[in-house]
Amino acid sequence: MENDIVEKTKKTAALYFKDVPGERPYELWRAFDKDLSRDLSLFITGQMYAREKIPHTTRQLVTVAALTALNRPDELHLHIHAALNVGCKPSEIAETIFQTFVYAGMPAVNVALKTLRKALEEKDMWPPTE
Repeated sequence: MENDIVEKTKKTAALYFKDVPGERPYELWRAFDKDLSRDLSLFITGQMYAREKIPHTTRQLVTVAALTALNRPDELHLHIHAALNVGCKPSEIAETIFQTFVYAGMPAVNVALKTLRKALEEKDMWPPTE
């Protein structure tokens, strides 16, 4: 069973986080506690993110909305890249961010849009063509 989770973790991490610039949370955790970082990664990436109850695109748009509402730009940056990696369109990500306005307010939306722009620039997708 553990080998299955390890494989799911590797597969899902590659799908979501390939070519994402900067330090990933796993690397930060590992610098402080190798065993705990492994356990967190296996649970978060190998079990939660690997669940097949909703498509990866939907999961990432939900994540973008939550991180926007919570005003967490570092994690948002990582998950915008993940959203693009799993096939979300820049316009879908932008609309998801705009939809949080009612609950999170315009300052959170503005921070999120700047984060989206930065991620799109990093992927040579700015300005969006769609």
